[in-house]
Amino acid sequence: MTASVLLYVQHLLGIGHVKRSLRIAKALAEEGIEVTLVSGGEPLGEEIGAVFKRVVQLVPVRASDATFKNLVGPGGRPIDDRLRKARRTALLDAFISAQPDAVVIEAFPFGRRAFRFELDPLVKAARSRCPHPLLLCSLRDIVIVSDDPNRHREIADRVRADFDYVLIHGDPAFIPLEASFPAASEIADRLVYTGYVAEPDQTEVADEVAGTDEVLVSVGGGAVGSALLSTALEARRNGCLATLVWRLLAGPNLPDRSFEILARGLPAGVVLERYRNQFPQMLRRCRVSVSQGGYNTVLDILAARARAVVVPFASERETEQQLRAERLAAQGVLELVPEAELSPARLALAIERAVGAKPQRISIDTGGARHTAGLIANMVRRR
Repeated sequence: MTASVLLYVQHLLGIGHVKRSLRIAKALAEEGIEVTLVSGGEPLGEEIGAVFKRVVQLVPVRASDATFKNLVGPGGRPIDDRLRKARRTALLDAFISAQPDAVVIEAFPFGRRAFRFELDPLVKAARSRCPHPLLLCSLRDIVIVSDDPNRHREIADRVRADFDYVLIHGDPAFIPLEASFPAASEIADRLVYTGYVAEPDQTEVADEVAGTDEVLVSVGGGAVGSALLSTALEARRNGCLATLVWRLLAGPNLPDRSFEILARGLPAGVVLERYRNQFPQMLRRCRVSVSQGGYNTVLDILAARARAVVVPFASERETEQQLRAERLAAQGVLELVPEAELSPARLALAIERAVGAKPQRISIDTGGARHTAGLIANMVRRR
């Protein structure tokens, strides 16, 4: 009998969480496990259905802006009880239909508290079934939680009560969970490090020249990348590495209005695009990378051993990108420009330093997708 896994992921603004979850889901499928992928964010695209047999798209919910304080549904309308009920019903129906051997929930209970209206019932349904499926939390290397010890205790108690394991997609030799979650020692017996979930190596396209000896500016999905893109463009206008081609990748989620403003009167030698599938390969060919410090982008930079400047997204309580970038900058891997200090002159100076330096190499475990799939497969088989 084929083992099955239900994997729930909810992305609110960027695309990092869903990219990581898709890599894990694909690795599970390669292990011969049937995956039911449940997505609560913006639709993933038709190509996802061609990879996974079972994709359940809940009524999409996203954050209205970078503060993450307000959640909206279709048409930008605030979510209401009717929407909550529809999502909850669809999620529980997916669980009943899949009859999974394991339920993997991205971030919860460390994050996604606003989705307890559907996740608490899912956890209850899983724990009530006899025998109950494995209940696993899929967690990024760095979590964002308040400094309140009561909140830390609440999370630890919830893990101990309901979750078999927390799969941490990071490397403790680089950043252990306790660096961002002080109560990690209280659930140490439930923590399993999988390594970072990196993009699999892709075959280089022989005739592809985009990115070669260029300044490559990228902002992931682009939802919060407008300031970095406009600052980079101004640095180029002021003469920074003006003899090189600058390629700005704005991301699929940069608002159309912001894209149009950037596109007006581009200097000669500056290319503005939305997205490039060959981004990891372009990093290997570029003169220097300028980016934010998201999980996936940093892994791509490390794999490419690119000279890099990172400007971590740090709005509101967002500390994840800052912590990761600080660790790497301290080891000489990249140049760091804090978001609060971002200006054309400051960015240009960091770019020039990065171009003139040879980045240090760092050894971290990046086999997280395959390791995660193997761990889950072995857990299921043992049960």
